Amino acid sequence: QCSLDAAWSLLRRRRCFAMTKRTHEAEGMGEEGDLMELMPLGAGQEVGRSCLCLKYKGKTVMFDCGIHPGYSGIVALPFFDEIDPAEVDVLLVTHFHLDHSASLPYFLQKTTFKGRVFMTHSTKAIYRLLVSDYVKISKVAVDDMLFDEHDLNNTMDKIEVIDYHQQVEVDGIRFWGYVAGHVLGAAMFMVDIAGTRVLYTGDYSREEDRHLKAAEIPEVSPDVCVCESTYGVQSHQPRKDRERRFTEVISGTVLRGGRVLLPVFALGRAQELLLILDEYWAAHPELHSIPIYFASPLAKRCMTVFQTYINSMNDRIRAQYQVSNPFMFKHIQSLKGMSDFDDIGPSVVMASPGMLQSGLSRQLFDAWCQDARNTCVIAGYSVEGTLAKHILSEPKEVTLMSGQSVPLKMAVHYISFSAHADYTQTSEFLDIIQCPNIVLVHGEANEMGRLKAALQHKFESAGKKVQVLNPKNCQTVQMHFKTEKVAKAVGSFAQESPKEGDKISGLLVKKGFSQHLMKPSDLDDYTQLSTISITQKQSLPFHHSFESLEKRLKRMYDGVECIIKQDLECLTIGTSGVFVYHESTSHLVLEWDSGPISDMIADSVVAIVLQMDANPVSDMGPQKLAGQANGAPYAGVDADTLKALLHSIFGDVEQKEGSPSLTVRLNSKHAEVVLETKEVISNDEELKERIEKAIQRIDRAMYPLSCC
Repeated sequence: QCSLDAAWSLLRRRRCFAMTKRTHEAEGMGEEGDLMELMPLGAGQEVGRSCLCLKYKGKTVMFDCGIHPGYSGIVALPFFDEIDPAEVDVLLVTHFHLDHSASLPYFLQKTTFKGRVFMTHSTKAIYRLLVSDYVKISKVAVDDMLFDEHDLNNTMDKIEVIDYHQQVEVDGIRFWGYVAGHVLGAAMFMVDIAGTRVLYTGDYSREEDRHLKAAEIPEVSPDVCVCESTYGVQSHQPRKDRERRFTEVISGTVLRGGRVLLPVFALGRAQELLLILDEYWAAHPELHSIPIYFASPLAKRCMTVFQTYINSMNDRIRAQYQVSNPFMFKHIQSLKGMSDFDDIGPSVVMASPGMLQSGLSRQLFDAWCQDARNTCVIAGYSVEGTLAKHILSEPKEVTLMSGQSVPLKMAVHYISFSAHADYTQTSEFLDIIQCPNIVLVHGEANEMGRLKAALQHKFESAGKKVQVLNPKNCQTVQMHFKTEKVAKAVGSFAQESPKEGDKISGLLVKKGFSQHLMKPSDLDDYTQLSTISITQKQSLPFHHSFESLEKRLKRMYDGVECIIKQDLECLTIGTSGVFVYHESTSHLVLEWDSGPISDMIADSVVAIVLQMDANPVSDMGPQKLAGQANGAPYAGVDADTLKALLHSIFGDVEQKEGSPSLTVRLNSKHAEVVLETKEVISNDEELKERIEKAIQRIDRAMYPLSCC
């Protein structure tokens, strides 16, 4: 088995590498970071194993995770080996049909996937039933099974549910769902990454039937629409015409003594057909003696699920439910298996699976196909490679499960109640959403090609520039998008619209790819962030008097005060929140609340303290240090430097040989500057004050931290 798996993996890779990359570049190519890649891992020019991988802005989203109903074993899986499952951030499952969901247990349990999985409530409930039934009826050997019941059970806790229109964000990937019609719980998903939107329709129907709503129209236009193309350019008959033909074929068969086989999936279209038949039988008493069976092991549980989610259905069925339960059928019986079936006389049996691969429907087909009185009605879409698709070509012979070839004599009718959009619905839907980039999936190659050509002709005729692409499996579609960085103003900023030229100052909060501008006071209301105050403390060596530090700080800052804090003498600098107090005789403590201003002030205080401690005499300046005796030497600017600088200011400055002072003359006035102490002696107070101030400025320029 390992060698077969390896060979198949190699074959798939060769097939993929042989494919050319198709690149679509949106108008105005953006940067490399704006490259979007879409790759079908399944349902690329085929129907079955729906799975598409989207990569954009470093994020990876996977849509659907199905099985190909025409294959079994590993060949039925999507091409998971083309991606790294560990890179997938989000997996969105549109509905419960096996070709969209049945490889989920394998992907969640047998690969490196660690992301999050979402589907609607009813999809999760029905997925559990259908995949469990799929495991039981699979014809492959135990060793070849992709997963078992245990794997399925382990996936249930990993699946998260989402309501229609509920917005969810995962690591910058924002998404929400719309009603898709098709089956109960089916959803179209809109994904928004950095403002670029991708709509993945999954299977959808714009026609309301007896119990389901029609697919919704998104209120915003996507940049890319990944759209199903199941029916290509075909258009469905009106629903009433289909119902009339359906009931006429069935009633005509049973009234002539024949049997009718309706191959259906246990959930989905089966409930629509049951509603039609029960209503028709009730209106025709001549048919009351002819039984209708719903032959599925899931029959009772299926009905329970539908009754549970009645509010998800359309107005017609909800109104009927107020009177009586429409899913409590009067003319339809449950049939668990062939052993419980008394095959005597005409009857109508609705049996699963819908494509006659195996199970009850295949057993009944093998038993009835050689009787010309009998009829098989194919009421849904059939995939290439299945018996249901084969008998629509009216072959003369068919092969039974036993391997025997027998003549096909029973009548075969194709009356589609498949809730997939036809050409009319698809073209109208795309016209409304006005999407410039369309990627077709989930369609046979020929049908998809015809749909692509029809849509291109339609858009060109209307003068619209729309790209329509139909990639094969593993074929990458590349698009470039130029995105603008936008920050939304919220809170106080949003109350008044700014005018042109206004400056806005606040906090820019980024989460994922969204940015919001707000005031700090709005942080608690609009984010999950909160503001906190960080108090910092720093211990510094200090061997000077506290008064000397106070004088230094007062020279640099206004509002320096000496206060008592916690029974300690403390210096505070204005409203900055910076405090300085003695920790011991040799250390002091600097304490402040972190902030741009207070951090700057604290840094300057640290510099002053360290400078004072490293050079005690540098603290003296023109004024004496506390405790300095009168006439003590002053280690400031040297005599030559002082003489040169005073000369540049006053002009006439001289020092007689051997004199301990400088003589400064200004007009008729003069003064003496004692070099050792920088004391100024003069009879003219004005000149004396001017020289003292000049010396202070010189010292501040030469020793800024010492003379602050």
